[in-house]
Amino acid sequence: MDSELQIGLAALGVAAVVGIVAYNKWQERKHSRQAELAFRSDHRDVLLEPRDGEGDAGPVERLEPSVGESWGGEKSGPSGSRDAGVRRVTPGAPDVVDPRVDCVIRIESIEPLDVPRLWAAQGEQLMGISKPVRWFAFDDGENLWRPLNAHSAGAYHWFCAAMQMVDRRGPIGENDFMHFSGGMQRVADQFLAVPADLPARGEALRNAAELDRFCASVDVQIGINVVSNSQPFVGTKIRALAESHGLTIGSDGAFHARDEEGNTLYTLSNVEPALFAAEEMRDLTTSALTLLIDVPRVANGVVVFERMMRQAMQMADALQGTVVDDNRASFGPDAAGVIRAQIEQFQSQMASAGLPAGGKLAMRLFSD
Repeated sequence: MDSELQIGLAALGVAAVVGIVAYNKWQERKHSRQAELAFRSDHRDVLLEPRDGEGDAGPVERLEPSVGESWGGEKSGPSGSRDAGVRRVTPGAPDVVDPRVDCVIRIESIEPLDVPRLWAAQGEQLMGISKPVRWFAFDDGENLWRPLNAHSAGAYHWFCAAMQMVDRRGPIGENDFMHFSGGMQRVADQFLAVPADLPARGEALRNAAELDRFCASVDVQIGINVVSNSQPFVGTKIRALAESHGLTIGSDGAFHARDEEGNTLYTLSNVEPALFAAEEMRDLTTSALTLLIDVPRVANGVVVFERMMRQAMQMADALQGTVVDDNRASFGPDAAGVIRAQIEQFQSQMASAGLPAGGKLAMRLFSD
């Protein structure tokens, strides 16, 4: 009897334990389901979706961002619209930017950033830098960098700023570098953006100094003079002769011979202080003129020099003057031959360095 009672009580105890365990499992499953429903989202998870061409039942590859890629799967065009499901990767630098010449910093904004806001912020932070700074925005839709200015619009994820490191005033110094890099960091912080590939200060300054030394070694301007033998040259005749050779007056007070793209080949200027101006040529007289070729800024320098020499000789004959060098020594065939050789030497050095005379990089480097 006691044994039967003990057995019955034991069975009830086992049943109670099983019931408690089952209840706990039911409760756990219930809460799990509620949590799943609470956190379920209608948004697509592009990291877990099948790639193009894969069916729903096909393998799913989780797309983890790698070094140089940004998190997220959205793409924005110029208007800031988003195209879900497309991965963004870090774009390279714009083609018109050259790391030999430019100090380059890119920044990435998590959300599309309006260009006018960026332009206002960078104007405040980069004001006072002694070298030109160019800005670009990356158009995801067109897969290209677009140059920016004060009138640009749109919204983009990626931006690039390029500070020119050398011009005829010399290389950047530490102040310019710190101003540029610090200013870019502050612009990024203002919009919760992230700078990419910040340049090393020491390397940037060394590269700038080295490039400046090379530029100084080939920075040559060659002038020849037409001086009066007796009577001063009259402004109206100077203008007529200059325009007959295709020269036009520039805002700098000199006549310019230009190529088809409008770039200056050589200039004709007054040796005396008075500048040339169309409305004042009637009353102007001078004792001498200078024709000048800026060697690094002219392609085919020897050809241009020959053209300049022909004009100098023709003007000397028409004005009853003489062609001389800067020391007032007669400028004959021998002197012209020496100058041709010098032009060829300097322009050959520039070509060997990958900075051809008259090219886009040369025009930037040899600017005032």
